[in-house]
Amino acid sequence: ELPESWADMQEPLLEGMCFTLKYLGMTLVEKPKGEDMAAAAIRRIVATARVGARKFQKVILTVSPRGISLQDADTKETVENISIYRISYCTMDKLQNKVFAYVAQSQESGALECHAFLSPKKKIAQAVTLTVAQAFQMALDLWEAAHAGR
Repeated sequence: ELPESWADMQEPLLEGMCFTLKYLGMTLVEKPKGEDMAAAAIRRIVATARVGARKFQKVILTVSPRGISLQDADTKETVENISIYRISYCTMDKLQNKVFAYVAQSQESGALECHAFLSPKKKIAQAVTLTVAQAFQMALDLWEAAHAGR
């Protein structure tokens, strides 16, 4: 449960805010950001996810100024760590309003990947999106503070 003023709280974000979501999948995208690109990518991921009869992987997505880290909810194994500097876009889909997605550059191939997650409620998808936006701002503030003395 998030307190009403959670958007103003910085301490929890420094440690990392955790959200339990279901991983829907990934698709490659051409552009690093944009609402239309993201909406099309999410449609592709959701369509592919609906065709496959497999159970979605439950993950714990942790957002901090360092980036996003994904952990398998059952095994607690780290799935992936994505640096905040490799994330170019994040959104909550307008049509599938329980879907949160982000676009990041793959560390291995350099390709742009859109990853989508299903949240239990629309409010949680909104919270993840806002938290990532806050993490960006905080990372920028920390970077600027570190470089101010030069």
